Amino acid sequence: MKYQIIVPLLILSMLLLGCAPEIEIPTTDDTGATAEGVAELVKANNQFGIDIYDNLSQTPGNVFISPWSLASALSMTYEGARGQTADEMKDVLHLPDAEVRHSSFAKLFNDINKKDKDYQLYTANALWAQKDYPFLPEYMNLVEKYYAGKATNVDFAGNTEQARLTINKWVEDHTNNKIKELFEPGILSSMTRLVLTNAIYFKGNWAKQFDKSATHDADFKVDKDTTVQVDMMSMHDEDFNYYEDDTLQVLEMPYEGDELSMMVLLPKEGLEKIESTISAENIDAWRNSLHQESLDVYMPKFTFETKYGLVGVLKKLGMPTACSMDADFSGMDGSQILFIHSVIHQAFVEVNEEGTEAAAATGVEMAFKAMPMVKTFRADHPFIFLIQERNSGNILFMGRVVDPS
Repeated sequence: MKYQIIVPLLILSMLLLGCAPEIEIPTTDDTGATAEGVAELVKANNQFGIDIYDNLSQTPGNVFISPWSLASALSMTYEGARGQTADEMKDVLHLPDAEVRHSSFAKLFNDINKKDKDYQLYTANALWAQKDYPFLPEYMNLVEKYYAGKATNVDFAGNTEQARLTINKWVEDHTNNKIKELFEPGILSSMTRLVLTNAIYFKGNWAKQFDKSATHDADFKVDKDTTVQVDMMSMHDEDFNYYEDDTLQVLEMPYEGDELSMMVLLPKEGLEKIESTISAENIDAWRNSLHQESLDVYMPKFTFETKYGLVGVLKKLGMPTACSMDADFSGMDGSQILFIHSVIHQAFVEVNEEGTEAAAATGVEMAFKAMPMVKTFRADHPFIFLIQERNSGNILFMGRVVDPS
């Protein structure tokens, strides 16, 4: 049986640095959040991001994702899942139970949006719902309470293009115009029912910036057979946070305010060897092993963009039901007619002497499992016609109609 695939729910997330506009972000209900619960959720989100990275790293080339973006987007989707769909998603996302998950997500959300920082960082959520579609109030209220995802009614059915422009404008505003045309023409349709957006914005400078005059051309070994020229930044300092063992060197580079940092994992022999050891536990262990060290640091300036379709990855990780006609997202609308049709993650990163700029977007598209469509034959434009003998196929007359009047 054939089904029409309809475009509804897209969840998007962004991470970037730049001059951000002043945006008012609501708070969430983090009542009951504990340090232990937040740590449990952070470990879950990190491990899910690492699982995605592990799959994407099997293909040659640069990889860049936002684990927070991916986890936030799919967790909000999970809130509407039921039955086997929910069981699989919970396992893949490593999510804790609701009593920990809800308050911990809310706590992380509020912490990201705290005021009076030496850097700019915020995250925001918004829902865009078809104005006459009967979503369950319990689902909408839950997402607003714990994720600050307030619903705004739009008219996908009557004015798809205006709805698309409205959502894209919100995306641009919440990413300092770094992500434009996230929804290209034709993606949303008159059958779209819900778009859920999540954005995270960050702008930060290194606590110890590189001197631009010390940046020079240098070789970068892509592999044993390929060397490219890069702009190599350099710096000497007496108290870098550093760790090394037989397989890798680890460097931590804080941003201004000392609340955020970049941790660089540099293999001593072959990237694959350390990629196979990356886990939430090992990253914690490396971070806890950092100590002050006098170092000469050389870091290339780099800029690249990535884009991934992740339905195949998520199926491989263990949630095929959510992406099939057997999906149960009845927690969203009381029916079982929605399923995950596509998951798209797009990202951008630039590292230079001053700091880091990055942007990422995650889209989870919920498609409608519609009844088989009745096809239409409407001869309201020029056509060709034949008069033939049915048994032999012998054409007796042949013509075309351009203007039947």
